Amino acid sequence: MPITSTVLPSKSDRHRLFGSVDPVKGDKPTDKETMPDLQNADQDFLFPIHSVGVTGVKHPITLPSSRKPFTQTTVADFTLTTSLAQNKKGINMSRLTEVLHEFHGEQGFTLSAQSLQHLTETIATRMEQRSAQVTVSFPWFFERESPVMGKTGLMNTHCSLSASFSRERGATITAGMTAKVTTLCPCSKEISEYSAHNQRGNVTIEAQLHKDYLMSDWKETLLSAAESNASSLLYPVLKRPDEKSVTETAYENPRFVEDLARLAAADLYEAESISRFSVECRNEESIHLHDAVARIEVGGV
Repeated sequence: MPITSTVLPSKSDRHRLFGSVDPVKGDKPTDKETMPDLQNADQDFLFPIHSVGVTGVKHPITLPSSRKPFTQTTVADFTLTTSLAQNKKGINMSRLTEVLHEFHGEQGFTLSAQSLQHLTETIATRMEQRSAQVTVSFPWFFERESPVMGKTGLMNTHCSLSASFSRERGATITAGMTAKVTTLCPCSKEISEYSAHNQRGNVTIEAQLHKDYLMSDWKETLLSAAESNASSLLYPVLKRPDEKSVTETAYENPRFVEDLARLAAADLYEAESISRFSVECRNEESIHLHDAVARIEVGGV
């Protein structure tokens, strides 16, 4: 439709045409100092709250990596919460994202166990609460070469890092990862004249980091426990010689979901940087409509 010479109403008149009205002239205060503060109302509100705050906060982070790319920028999801005493009605939630932005600063927020612990302790202090918790979830990318042809592509896993701080117990750091692998069924291999069914496996690990090893690359430790015990790794790029190698490697290393959980748990148990952990392996069964799952907890997480 061609543009005509029609004269339109002004923008403000157009807004009025579609329902806009003038602001109400109220009598409530407009400056912060004289506004009522409901959050700080002080009386018995029945129960204390263990964690209250904001979640789904998307924020850019810089992530150091022991694999290429060694420094990467990604978007993470933050959950920031604190405790709340029984005699307080609510918290000042705007302070949570305010502190996060302060940590971002001019150089950005570089995520590590140390920086997350510092952020969590600062939130507890600024919010005047006895405890605080921060969880960050994000993708971690790293290069991987195909096993024969050496073709390079980017893999990724879903990771998380959580800090919990209390004035009584100090801080604890928990790392998490879900890595995808290949598993080949030992039973299928044993009973079949040829071939065996395989499927994609998901290995989910949560591990509390020992306070003396917060500088270690926990991502590498968790990834190795998940992938090195599977039937085969997954690869972003495969040529025919690579595919032959991957298929034969999986056939040579059959794994029940129980096997993978136990083998991954053994590696995590031996890791000096981990004080307690859980590992859950879930196979997306290729010949069933259901999944197979196995879980192990050591020390409780």
